[in-house]
Amino acid sequence: MAAAELERLRMAGAGMAIAVLTSGGDAQGMNAAVRAVTRMGIYVGAKVFLIYEGYEGLVEGGDNIKQANWLSVSNIIQLGGTVIGSARCKAFTTRAGRLRAARNLVEHGITNLCVIGGDGSLTGADIFRSEWAGLLEELVRDGQISEEVARKNCRLNIVGLVGSIDNDFCGTDMTIGTDSALHRIMEVVDAITTTAQSHQRTFVLEVMGRHCGYLALVSGLASGADWLFIPESPPEDGWEDLMCERLGETRSRGSRLNIIIIAEGAIDRSGKPITSNYVKDLVVQRLGFDTRVTVLGHVQRGGTPSAFDRVLSSKMGMEAVMALLEATPDTPACVVSLSGNQSVRLPLMECVQVTKDVQKAMDEKRFDEAIQLRGRSFENNWNIYKLLAHQKPAQEKSPFSMAILNVGAPAAGMNAAVRSAVRIGICQGHTVYVVSDGFEGLAKGQVREVGWHDVAGWLGRGGSMLGTKRTLPKTCMEKIVENVRKFNIQGLLVIGGFEAYEGVLQLVEARGQYEELCIVMCVIPATISNNVPGTDFSLGSDTAVNAAMESCDRIKQSASGTKRRVFIVETMGGYCGYLSTVTGIAVGADAAYVYEDPFTIHDLKANVEHLTDKMKTDIQRGLVLRNEKCHEHYTTEFLYNLYSSEGKGIFDCRINVLGHLQQGGAPTPFDRNYGTKLGVKAVLWMSEKLQQVYNKGRVFANSGDTACVIGLRKKVVAFSPVTELKKVTDFEHRLPQEQWWLNLRLMLKMLANYQISLTEYISGQMEHVTRRTLSIEKGF
Repeated sequence: MAAAELERLRMAGAGMAIAVLTSGGDAQGMNAAVRAVTRMGIYVGAKVFLIYEGYEGLVEGGDNIKQANWLSVSNIIQLGGTVIGSARCKAFTTRAGRLRAARNLVEHGITNLCVIGGDGSLTGADIFRSEWAGLLEELVRDGQISEEVARKNCRLNIVGLVGSIDNDFCGTDMTIGTDSALHRIMEVVDAITTTAQSHQRTFVLEVMGRHCGYLALVSGLASGADWLFIPESPPEDGWEDLMCERLGETRSRGSRLNIIIIAEGAIDRSGKPITSNYVKDLVVQRLGFDTRVTVLGHVQRGGTPSAFDRVLSSKMGMEAVMALLEATPDTPACVVSLSGNQSVRLPLMECVQVTKDVQKAMDEKRFDEAIQLRGRSFENNWNIYKLLAHQKPAQEKSPFSMAILNVGAPAAGMNAAVRSAVRIGICQGHTVYVVSDGFEGLAKGQVREVGWHDVAGWLGRGGSMLGTKRTLPKTCMEKIVENVRKFNIQGLLVIGGFEAYEGVLQLVEARGQYEELCIVMCVIPATISNNVPGTDFSLGSDTAVNAAMESCDRIKQSASGTKRRVFIVETMGGYCGYLSTVTGIAVGADAAYVYEDPFTIHDLKANVEHLTDKMKTDIQRGLVLRNEKCHEHYTTEFLYNLYSSEGKGIFDCRINVLGHLQQGGAPTPFDRNYGTKLGVKAVLWMSEKLQQVYNKGRVFANSGDTACVIGLRKKVVAFSPVTELKKVTDFEHRLPQEQWWLNLRLMLKMLANYQISLTEYISGQMEHVTRRTLSIEKGF
């Protein structure tokens, strides 16, 4: 592209002035959003202003409104809270206060406002926008501004980003801060688990959620809580007896720990609050269990944002600027939302109205409707929680048996998937086997039947409790067939990475030779590389990105007292650059080299020059990520030597190879929840298929749709036959031929200030929200 054309596109926002503020309660990720709005605004040639202390700063004006430059938002992506401050503002709720706010905006020529906050903050912004013309007329009439100034600033464009740890805003899959709050909750649950098991204790854990039970629900799923209280679905009358009976049962089965999670807004069917102390006293009086209460409070708002929140906020912030850029006089105030993997724009007040409808349904005790209005994700989570927590092993055995095994490298979330699959299989009446050490263990007959309690406590465990190996079936096919026959295995659930997919494909292709392999098979993708075809997300990749991000945060921090240093960090992932790219966005990297985005020595030269220029400013740290197999010759050591040589006298370099720490650690809330749901859905699908192919006392499955990969594709869980996926797989590099996340690389480069054409940016579409177009948490 010609330099003149690139410059024209870069100046698409010339003459615009954009202001950004954070309002209401703080949420982790707000700083990443402020950074993205600021940098994207400057990128398109607009003036960007930071408004300090929320609407209060907007009303007060003066030093609370400051023009930003590129460096104003450096090194804030990893910080919790909001560096520009937030405050409740009574003055802005009055017309007089809004008049002062309008005067302050006009004074700076600002006619584009990005508000990051909850539904109250966004509603206030919409009122401000609707009154704008009248406010300007009043300012002209009072002689505070001229008619010419009023004409120049005649239209106020508003865009909202939802910052709320409660995930209580309808129309977006996730709100900024929710994932980070879940991280804080699960850190506490993990800490409590160890002490509770030591002393055989019951813990009542109170989490935030005055009107929305999302945090309680997902943390209940991710921790395997024995009982759960949420405002949207109060327990049936007589719940005290049922809860105590369930706690007694789990303790009698050998459990040393009981966890009860309660949202702060929990109520009974008559609307009376259910308090954590009431629940504790009930357990002590009825059961005599040693019981403790932990109220998390504002801990949930604190700490560093998770990788998901940093990427979400960055994506939303960039889209907010594009929405303002493309706004017309007929465009309604919009809110930027997440739908699957895509940013979308929704009419702000439609979303606010549906959010209010939920509260109205709860107030009127239409609780089933309230659950539905929360969205398909919320409803799905609630149904799966009830399925796992309140069902018991089936009284009658089914004629089916299934085996579960892990294949490939360990990945966080594998154990969560095994746990839920085992328990749902037992609920269905199946005989459930687990296999040690993958296909190799199946060949050696390392197969054992498991019961309900055998998988207790597995949810929060990292790695693979079953043991896992990379061995493929073709090296031991005869022995695998022999053991499938010996144990009468009719369903095979394989949880693992590319080898799991490739292994099942080999078994399917051997069906013609071995009738024993005409069984139902399903693959749950679990690998930090996120390189399995048929899914957008693999189990373990979220945990790996967070582990890599936390390491990079520490690496950057280590240079805080050092003059001008560039770190070259190598990540895992094989040929797949997902881990490098997403980690790069989450830590604000200057570059991330991946196999899928080919680069030459000219690109490396441009990157070195870019960093050299950057080091001449106040920024004294650089971070470059390199995927381990991104290039045969441009190795990590080569990059180190290149950057060291070219930056001599300006900056020095250090190498860090993150290695296997990316595979370790406790799974994130997302991977626990995702693994739990995939395990349930996979076994329910297998049960249905087994019924379909069962005839005259035997299972015979030889069609392509009886061996599938279960995966999250955009917004839905899909089952893709391995024989179909074979057509879209690059087996040499162990990759799907198309990968959705490559679109994220543009965001990484723009936020690092590389010269990229805006023609490559795909804007989110304006959609309408209905009562069913609601939250689908991280896709489902």
